[in-house]
Amino acid sequence: MLLVKNGIILTMAGKEFKNGYVLAEGEKISKVGENPDEVTAIMEGNKDITVIDAKGGYVLPGFIDAHCHVGMWEDSLGFEGADGNEKTDPVTPQLRAIDGVNHLDRAFEEAREGGVTTVVTGPGSANVIGGQFAALKTYGRCVDEMIVREPVALKVAFGENVKKTYNERKQTPTTRMATAALLRQYFYKALDYKGKLDDYGRDSEKYNKPEFDMAMEAILMVLRGEIPLKAHAHRADDIMTAIRIAREFNVDFTIEHCTEGALIKDILKEQNISVVVGPLLTDRSKPELKNLSLKTPGILANAGIKLAIMTDHPVVPIQYLRLCASMAVSEGMDPGEALKAITINAAEICRISDRVGSLEEGKDADIVVFDRHPFEIEAKVVTTIINGKVVYTR
Repeated sequence: MLLVKNGIILTMAGKEFKNGYVLAEGEKISKVGENPDEVTAIMEGNKDITVIDAKGGYVLPGFIDAHCHVGMWEDSLGFEGADGNEKTDPVTPQLRAIDGVNHLDRAFEEAREGGVTTVVTGPGSANVIGGQFAALKTYGRCVDEMIVREPVALKVAFGENVKKTYNERKQTPTTRMATAALLRQYFYKALDYKGKLDDYGRDSEKYNKPEFDMAMEAILMVLRGEIPLKAHAHRADDIMTAIRIAREFNVDFTIEHCTEGALIKDILKEQNISVVVGPLLTDRSKPELKNLSLKTPGILANAGIKLAIMTDHPVVPIQYLRLCASMAVSEGMDPGEALKAITINAAEICRISDRVGSLEEGKDADIVVFDRHPFEIEAKVVTTIINGKVVYTR
């Protein structure tokens, strides 16, 4: 049993407590409240309890990076630790992030030190279909014990990165048209594969069972609505292509990066599209980033668009997730919306809000204690708790 007391509790579930507490039993939160008598009773009734005194600091749910590549491009290792892009084939939906993540990558430790307790990590954007993302805790003895949900999404990419990768190889796709055509082609292949499976399931004597195809099976998870597409798109035209194809096949999706989303914010709002914005603290290193701006999250949030903020680690180091959010606040984003963008919004967009993203009874006991509001530049993480266990203390 673990008790965090004497804190300003920001539950991210619509409630705040000026001098509250969070109680965890095992790996789950059992109670959140603001009653000194309850705290006293809990402490007197449980002699083996671990007590953390927040001393008037801020207590929040652990932060969530909704799009990064932690463990896929390992710290300080170069090619040996780069396992995020399989650049030999533009369509690789069968690849799984959990098979490329090194749980001992130093970035996981730095994430915990920065209050990040969950990461949604996976393949990069060299391929039209890059593979399957996973939602992981940032603490565990191995990847298998860190999984929150796997797979959590299928990564697809539009725009400059795919063009550049395969132009260098003198291989299709080298145009945006070919990128879109390949994605459609493989979606249609998956539908045909599904049809054959359905025929066999309906009448196994009349129809032959199709040969197992791991790539098609991965795409079918999207077509069946089991997981969404995570669509890498910076430019407004690429965003619209992603929307067009997702609507054609009636699949769930999110727009990742969304650098020029402010230029089409009305369309994003009208179509109720959720976005994951970032990385924000970078230079405009390539043409499709020419409209990169820290104002974008605030513009989109003010337009009523649900969004999360990402680091795209290692583009922005994972421990600076809250800095990305606070800089968005400095450029016009509401502070409450910015906190949602790295907690509950990120969880909801990534379909893991049943476990993480807010301090509520029954959710995972992922808790971070700050010595002051996390958007203050001097703020420091005092304690990070994952699954009810203290994994970092300053």
